[in-house]
Formats: sequence, structure tokens, C-alpha cells
Amino acid sequence: MARIAGIDLPKGKRGVVGLTYIHGIGSSRASYILSEAKVSEDKKVQDWTDSDISGIRDVISKGFKVEGELRSEVQMNIKRLMDIGCYRGLRHRKGLPLRGQRTKNNARTRKGKKKTMANKKKAPK
Repeated sequence: MARIAGIDLPKGKRGVVGLTYIHGIGSSRASYILSEAKVSEDKKVQDWTDSDISGIRDVISKGFKVEGELRSEVQMNIKRLMDIGCYRGLRHRKGLPLRGQRTKNNARTRKGKKKTMANKKKAPK
């Protein structure tokens, strides 16, 4: 079993797809990593030798921030935005969308489950 950056890669998948299970590595980075480590993209993860795995680990550790290190950097960036009080930081703080989306009708992913308000009683005529 290949374990890279604290993640168990799925055995039955091709190398390019298997590497994308690591946070911070997409398909283009996975292709680049495999070419640098001189491992075939079509080779399945279960067919990797120990030298292949160590080469891939070396390329990832030298060139990229992945998993915990990347997640902590992203969290620090968000915290910095909130601390300086910029618009994006305020939106993060309030839990609203950051990039100009409308919030009247949609934005349920960011806002959470709908909070129903009690109906106002109509005044008698």
C-alpha cells in the first residue's frame, strides 16, 4: 500500500488519479510529479515499487505544500483577512459568500439551513 503525505492512496487506480487524493494535488500537478519521479502515468498505484514511491515522496516534499501544511496556511490567510477587517474577512466572519454572489435567494451552502421566522399577525379590519 502506498502511503504518501499521510494519505493511503487507492490501490486500483492509475497513478495520476491516485495522487489527486492528496489535498493540494490536482491532475496537472499529479502528472508533473510523476514525470519528475520518472514513473509512468498509466502504472497503477499497486504496481509502484518502493523506489517509485520514494521518488514521488521526494518530489512532493521538495516542491509542494500538501495536506496539513497547506490547510494551516489557508487557515492563516483567512484569519489574517478577518484580523485586518477587510471586506472578505468580514464576509468570512459572518459566514456569507465572499465573491459577489447574491444572498437574497440562494447562498444556502454558506448561510446554512433556513431559519424560519414567525409569521406576523395581520391587524384586524
